[in-house]
Amino acid sequence: MENYTIYLALVDSRVQGVQDLEDFVVQMRDHHPVRIRDFARVARGPEPVFNVVNAQGRRAVLMNIRAQPTGSSILNIAQALKDQLADLRRTLPPDLQLAFYYDQSLLVRDSVGSVWEAILVGLLFAVVILYLFLKNWGSVLTAIVVIPVSVLATVVVMLAARLTFNLMTLGGIAAAIGLIIDDAIVVVEAIYAKVAHGESRLQAIRSGLADVLHPLIGSTLTPVVVFIPLAFLDGLPGVFFRSLALTMAVALLTSLVLAVTLTPSLASLFLRDRGHLEHGHVPKSEAGGSVMRLLLGLFEHVLRRALRWRGATLLACLALGLAGWALYRQLPTGFMPDMDEGGFVIDGLTPWGTSLEETDRMMQQGEAILRATPEVEGYSRRTGARLALAVAEPNKSDFLVKLRPDRRRSTEEVKQALRRQFNAALPGVEWEFPGILGDLIGDLTWSPKPVEIKLFSTDTAWLIRKAPEIKARIEQVPGVVDTFDGLRMTGPTLSFRIRAIDAQRHGLTSDDLATALNTALLGRTASSVLERDRVVAIRVQAEPAVLARLDALRELPLRTPSGSVVKISEIADLTEAPGQLELVREDLRQLVAVTAGLENRDLGSAIAELQQLLSQDRTLPPGVVELGGLFQQQQESFRNLLTVLLLAIGLVFTVLLIEFRSFREPVAIVCGSLLALTGTVGALWLTGTTLNIVSFLGAIIGVGIVAKNGILMLDLVDHHLNQGADLEEALVQSGRRRLRPILMTTLATALAMLPLAWGVGHGADMLRPLAIGLIGALCLSMLFSLIATPTLYCVIMRFREKTLVRALMSPG
Repeated sequence: MENYTIYLALVDSRVQGVQDLEDFVVQMRDHHPVRIRDFARVARGPEPVFNVVNAQGRRAVLMNIRAQPTGSSILNIAQALKDQLADLRRTLPPDLQLAFYYDQSLLVRDSVGSVWEAILVGLLFAVVILYLFLKNWGSVLTAIVVIPVSVLATVVVMLAARLTFNLMTLGGIAAAIGLIIDDAIVVVEAIYAKVAHGESRLQAIRSGLADVLHPLIGSTLTPVVVFIPLAFLDGLPGVFFRSLALTMAVALLTSLVLAVTLTPSLASLFLRDRGHLEHGHVPKSEAGGSVMRLLLGLFEHVLRRALRWRGATLLACLALGLAGWALYRQLPTGFMPDMDEGGFVIDGLTPWGTSLEETDRMMQQGEAILRATPEVEGYSRRTGARLALAVAEPNKSDFLVKLRPDRRRSTEEVKQALRRQFNAALPGVEWEFPGILGDLIGDLTWSPKPVEIKLFSTDTAWLIRKAPEIKARIEQVPGVVDTFDGLRMTGPTLSFRIRAIDAQRHGLTSDDLATALNTALLGRTASSVLERDRVVAIRVQAEPAVLARLDALRELPLRTPSGSVVKISEIADLTEAPGQLELVREDLRQLVAVTAGLENRDLGSAIAELQQLLSQDRTLPPGVVELGGLFQQQQESFRNLLTVLLLAIGLVFTVLLIEFRSFREPVAIVCGSLLALTGTVGALWLTGTTLNIVSFLGAIIGVGIVAKNGILMLDLVDHHLNQGADLEEALVQSGRRRLRPILMTTLATALAMLPLAWGVGHGADMLRPLAIGLIGALCLSMLFSLIATPTLYCVIMRFREKTLVRALMSPG
């Protein structure tokens, strides 16, 4: 080659831009070039748009970032993302805004803070209770060390089990704070009583621990075995409660181990001898201070009367139980607790067949309402077709609204105000206002609405006629909002019916027609242009203005294999058809589901009123209507939780049977525990809390916790009987000795749950019903454990004695 150089020869006929495309020669006709500009217009434009994404009124891109199910920390992920976004902002254009529109780590971080608040409150109450009852700082210090050590041990087990910090695990730790201290209180109180009796510290530690070790193990295992059936619970409750159950069980077992190992060791260091036991001097009485002595006297008097009038006492307990059942029938019911998440979702559905442009215009009016709402900090919107858990059409939109943390109105109040504004401004749109967690649960369970009335029929015309009637009727029920008739239509349809003979005459097929229509209406990528470092597609399509009318579609030309040109009207008939009903089936049965939400109304009472309303409709054949939605989920969950409750009672009875090796004590204790459920029901009723899956869980856990007091109450009865006391006296003496630890543990547990019951901290609403139910059960359990359980035990023993006497006196 020239200059002794090897050259690479390239042939380049690529177009470089719009000008080159316009001048591109398609063919030669009569020695004249036919360029693209001679028959088409070349313009730079966007690709076909099927959806619109907005944030703060501007076009945006939304990225959903999710953590791995195991082995990941949402707090670490959020922090890493914030660091990366800070680096990106240095290189991105100044008009490009990056922001978080929903940050779950804030909820988790606040929940962690709530747990630490619960720990501190639990420590504070434990200190106050221990000092008020024992008046000895050494005892206080000995017991409260168990709380932080148990929490840290529980966290270690969580790491080993690859559990994450979430509402359930953190809530489990917070709910277990009051239970953790129970075992330490029992051990410290037993050692204190021995020292007050005159024993040396080491001797008091050995004898005190020996006295309570047996009931201590049993009273800890009874609430632990309650969690075993929860591990096998399926469905949504199983997902929610499995980690909570594991966390609480580990915390309780850890507290038992520490109570019998660490607590005695600390007692040997911090507890003083009898001469300095109470405020630095000898205690005035082994029974305690003046208040405690007064309580002991009152308790002894009441218990003796109860044992003397056993029939009346049991009738009074039965009356309380029946009152609890009556309250249970009046409780408002729900599926999940109402939770203020600091944000919510707005779903909008415009009439079927509405174009994306028109839907976007209507949603912009909704955005204007959001921007005018002072509590709204930010929002994002998705409109149009997309693939998610279900296919979204161009008339579907959803908003994710984030509220300001310093707002004056609650999330529910803001939702109610926006519901009225949206319905007034855009009455033609179907609006829904679910919570973030509720919307996610609804999508996962395919039951997004509290109210879902399923109409089953093979008669499509009847479904189309009946569903709007049902919708209109349920709208009259107070508290029912966001109604939807369930009729999902495809929108108007243009049908091109091929005339087979005419098409075959021209050598055309239905695929040829479909390809031509697709290219004309949506366009087809024919090639691409390289502009600097970007590849820009070249899309061929018909002029949109030309095909704006149906007559233009009929005249659309088609090229035949022979090269001739025919119109679509020569081979096909064009007809316009109304929208078709989207067919939905469940267990092979065709259905339409009429749905609705609720405002200021509990699920149970609303469904009861709707059932009565539907039963009055004589046009509904039998078996046509079924209720689904969150109500169906609630009923299935309640049935599963009831099974768990029965299994928990059986396991508690089994533990008691192993501990006492007879049926008398387990029957008396379990009956007292079941009667204490009246306290759970009463607490829910007094606070206006719904009976939902979380409060139901509180009732289940309450059975195991309440049984602890019964164990302590009856553990010393055989000891006093062996010393020669009669049955009534043995029960009274056992009650006197166990009154103080029962009062201390019950108060410590109940008061430690006050932060959860009060709803202190972000995310505490989820476990608030559980805490309220447990506090109610604990408060009433003192009455049943101290009075009802020994009375029932006395009745069982007397009946057994009479049976034995009759057997001995029988002739055989």
